[in-house]
Amino acid sequence: MGSETPLKLPIIDFKNLDQNTKNNDWNVTKSEVHRALEEFGCFEATFPDIPPELQTSVFDSLQELFDLPLQTKLKNRSTKPFHGYVGQYPMVPLYESMGIDEAPVPEKAESFTKILWPEGNHKFSKSIQEFSEKLSKLDKIVRCMVLESLGLEKYMDEHMGSTNYLLRVMKYKGPETNDSKMGLNAHTDKNIVTILHQNQVDGLEVQTKSGDWIKLQPSPNSFVVMIGDSLYAWTNGRLHSPYHRVMMSGNEARYSLGLFSIPKAGYQVKAPPEVVDEEHPLIFKPFDHVEFLQFYYSEAGQRAPSALKTYCGV
Repeated sequence: MGSETPLKLPIIDFKNLDQNTKNNDWNVTKSEVHRALEEFGCFEATFPDIPPELQTSVFDSLQELFDLPLQTKLKNRSTKPFHGYVGQYPMVPLYESMGIDEAPVPEKAESFTKILWPEGNHKFSKSIQEFSEKLSKLDKIVRCMVLESLGLEKYMDEHMGSTNYLLRVMKYKGPETNDSKMGLNAHTDKNIVTILHQNQVDGLEVQTKSGDWIKLQPSPNSFVVMIGDSLYAWTNGRLHSPYHRVMMSGNEARYSLGLFSIPKAGYQVKAPPEVVDEEHPLIFKPFDHVEFLQFYYSEAGQRAPSALKTYCGV
């Protein structure tokens, strides 16, 4: 018997796409995006707007960032759960991460940099800001295609204006063994859309609807685009929010970045009436994302099989 071909995520090319002139290329790509997000909740994107030299500069900056003393990294604080420094957790000893709120905005990137480097670090803030700004364009294209695919164009301005960006930068230490060790527990993201980019140390795995795990091996210049629970709820379950995890082996450290589009505090995530019908009854009551996050990181939220269903399921 021949061996089965291992499952792979769809690869979708985003070059030569313009939201202002939606030609046949746009429509073909939009169909591919919708299909991938229904079936897998994620896909691998090639996006040439971010040149290799900027990617190299960003990963150099990440290494410099995580090499800072712990006391310096702990200055990355936030009142919002999972927005500041995360590390030193016995359950995931290989993992640490930091959050940069509104990273595409030059002043915000500079402000974050000054907290950790009071004397300034122009190369760091410039590469992080430029990378985030360019990647936010991919986020907007994907969300625009999602709304068009579902016939929800009339909500476009409201939807696009309802979010902020968070850039999370992550480091996973190599466990120094060839056995697989947990880098980050299986979870769904809680936001709208996540776009992930890594150095060439693999580890990210995505669970399919059938429960199988796909080990991702993205190409050096590609990005993994993934749906979060907030967009899953807003589309009333029309798209899939996948469980994913990081499993590490070997000696090399894995560096990755995630650009998260996140509902603003006070904005109610509420499925439009167009996506609710007899075949698709309402799954979730309206909710505030920040309040949901606070529940998710509580003891009850961590125990719940589905924090979102427990928090606001119909």
